[in-house]
Amino acid sequence: MIRLSNIKIPLSYNDDALVKAAAKQLRVDKSAVKTASLYRRSIDARKKDNIFFLCTLDVELNTNEDKLLRKAKNAAKVAPYSYSAPKWSEGARPLVVGMGPAGLFAALILAQSGANPIVIERGRDVDRRTDDVESFWKSGQLSEISNVQFGEGGAGAFSDGKLTTGTKDHRQRKVLEEFVRHGAPEEILYNAKPHIGTDKLKPTVKHLREEIIRLGGSVLFETKLTGFTVKDGAICAAEIERDGKTELLETDNIILAIGHSARDTLEMLEEKKLPIEAKPFSVGARIEHLREKIDKAQYGSFANHKNLGAATYKLSTRLKNGRGVYTFCMCPGGTVVNASSESGMLCTNGMSEFARNEINSNSALLVGVAPDDYGSDKPLAGMEFQRRLEKAAFDLGGKSYRAPAQRLCDFVANRKTTAFGEVSPSIKPGFTACDLNELLPDFISSSMKEGVAAMGKILNGFDDGDAVLTGIEARSSSPVRIMRSPETLESVGVRGLYPCGEGAGYAGGIISAAVDGIKCAEMILLKNQKLTMIGSCLT
Repeated sequence: MIRLSNIKIPLSYNDDALVKAAAKQLRVDKSAVKTASLYRRSIDARKKDNIFFLCTLDVELNTNEDKLLRKAKNAAKVAPYSYSAPKWSEGARPLVVGMGPAGLFAALILAQSGANPIVIERGRDVDRRTDDVESFWKSGQLSEISNVQFGEGGAGAFSDGKLTTGTKDHRQRKVLEEFVRHGAPEEILYNAKPHIGTDKLKPTVKHLREEIIRLGGSVLFETKLTGFTVKDGAICAAEIERDGKTELLETDNIILAIGHSARDTLEMLEEKKLPIEAKPFSVGARIEHLREKIDKAQYGSFANHKNLGAATYKLSTRLKNGRGVYTFCMCPGGTVVNASSESGMLCTNGMSEFARNEINSNSALLVGVAPDDYGSDKPLAGMEFQRRLEKAAFDLGGKSYRAPAQRLCDFVANRKTTAFGEVSPSIKPGFTACDLNELLPDFISSSMKEGVAAMGKILNGFDDGDAVLTGIEARSSSPVRIMRSPETLESVGVRGLYPCGEGAGYAGGIISAAVDGIKCAEMILLKNQKLTMIGSCLT
């Protein structure tokens, strides 16, 4: 197979157009091309009057590939991607804590290797969780067990299912292929900015769970890790709580994929003196614009083209004060969602379905914060900083899970919003017009104002006064890092304990978290393989 890069393809194309483009690049007759398929597709919108797809194609030929490779530009011979992991021999079943992307893919790899993992999730299965979340958004009655943060699929199940990542790890292809195999759209395999959408991600997650069980794994919902037992510096059992009862599970390996919001679990780990450090994260608000205006700003006269869909953006700037301001988790054609998980506290996130056809587009508008900002040098100081802000957001919104919201022009002018313009806040169960300057620390609000002005020079209309800010966005990433060995991925304090994914401070999105879960699973399998070999030698 030959891989051709930097191929320009018009927005309206078919399979025949791909074959023709490959033949042209290779300087052969079209009949010499057996197949041409997309490996990667991105949108080149630098010139608004000439927008096209820039593609990488995988091509099979009916003729000698090696001979053509010597002539072709931007071409290389490649083999189809394949993944393999060590096989499990024998031993106590590994325990995976959490069913976000890190936990799901750790469990999947362990199950595919014959390890029969036990997976526990403090929340509910994705179907019951969906009912709970929709009930909360309708009634304002929060469940601390089952919400946007806790439950099968993790926080990403109620976002956009964005799979964009900066990681170059080859395992990301394994993640994409498993998603497709279990129901995700095939286009995520080649789109440069792939997304599944909340509506399609939820059944995909369910099918992944069913595969884990089919392969011999066990899944326990509404089950929380409350402790663990260590012998000679290594894990020997996990303490779990379910149905109001505590029990011990014998295991030599625990993958700790708890996500960024399991605050009580972090407190338990600190009590056990597990090495944890505060780390930087980001704080801000959700910013909403009319989708059609973002589409127009990005695509000009090509806006609304059926093959482009809703436009995305990714903006960042570095301020004179040294802080970074950036957009994150952009949800085109989506809604802002109430992502609260603790009573008396309020936080936001963004969500889009696969069609991305809601009236607004939104993203997080964030300012970087660091341990020096937290007011304490304790390991969980960043988490307490989050809690203070989320409590203040809950109070400012009226203490009823109505989110505080404000027009951008009012935010910049330090005045309370009394009426909204062309953009209406999309968050449920509702919002309260207010002044977010009363909520945000001055160093954050002033940085956001300066950042928006700079971003408006990059993306036309981003600083439009009718844009809406909804707060608070404080869970863009984990405020802690659970220290682990870079060689074994085990906790530096306890052997057999594998801090994993975004919640442990080692990932920043669905793909990177899933990849980290796979890596931790591989480490357990490799360790098992070595122990089996040693045992064989001794006998």
